[in-house]
Amino acid sequence: MDITEVRDIAKKHGITAGYLFKTELIRSIQTREGNFNCYATAYDGVCDQLGCIWREDCFEAARKDRKM
Repeated sequence: MDITEVRDIAKKHGITAGYLFKTELIRSIQTREGNFNCYATAYDGVCDQLGCIWREDCFEAARKDRKM
């Protein structure tokens, strides 16, 4: 999901994107929705949140973060 789509979702939740990075913005959305704010933390590729809309992006972001 690109940052424009993430910003649109944030706006629907009343979150001002401002200068937040994608990871921070998604975690804010997760918190607002009452979910775990765990985006990009599945470093070992394991996640029990099967219905999460961020799931595929999350795994990719976690892999990228792990390499840094």
